[in-house]
Amino acid sequence: MLAIVLAGGLGTRLRGTIGEMPKPLAPVRGRPFLEYLLDYWIAQGVTRFILSVGYRHEAITGHFGTAFHGAAIRYVVEERPLGTGGGLLLACRSIAATGPFLVLNGDTYFEARLEALREFHAARRAEATLALFRSPQHGRYAGLKIGSTGEVLALGTGERGGLANGGVYLMERSLLDGGPWQPSSSVSLEEDILPFALGAARRVFGLECPGRFLDIGVPEDYARAADLLGVS
Repeated sequence: MLAIVLAGGLGTRLRGTIGEMPKPLAPVRGRPFLEYLLDYWIAQGVTRFILSVGYRHEAITGHFGTAFHGAAIRYVVEERPLGTGGGLLLACRSIAATGPFLVLNGDTYFEARLEALREFHAARRAEATLALFRSPQHGRYAGLKIGSTGEVLALGTGERGGLANGGVYLMERSLLDGGPWQPSSSVSLEEDILPFALGAARRVFGLECPGRFLDIGVPEDYARAADLLGVS
């Protein structure tokens, strides 16, 4: 199984905490956050990663090299910020349309079981399956509305305690075909690609996953990372 990790963001909200280092390298008990993320998915069966990197990418490539704990790593480099969707499109240029692959936010740790995602995805002949969690916060995370069989009906909805996008996707290459975006353009996965897919009646589904969720994008949540990851 291949996973694309979107790790090219600037991490401006953490600058006062971690300085100029790229956000995926933010230390948690002496280890970069991205190591915990990769380890979780390697244990789930991921054997290959493409890291879409941008800001201070040399620090990430220098740390991880071409392999990590038995999994192969390749990189695509954003010469300028492309957004989550642009980074994904850049990475997808180098993969064949031979089955589903994972897409992971590089600053989010979400314990979504890969086998459960695969079974759900296959049963619904989905082009994208979003791993969802119950969000205690209203407004910070992208809420959505799903139907009785898990089909995503609307994005940008929801309320406190409702379902939200957890930043883990099982995706087919076909989901990205036919969009209005240009090569190397700045595109948002959440605000451009997914809304386009829904508008084009693509098969987009969501599966609620009960595992731990952590987004280190803001200092207060980053401060809780060691506790939530269970490391001492």
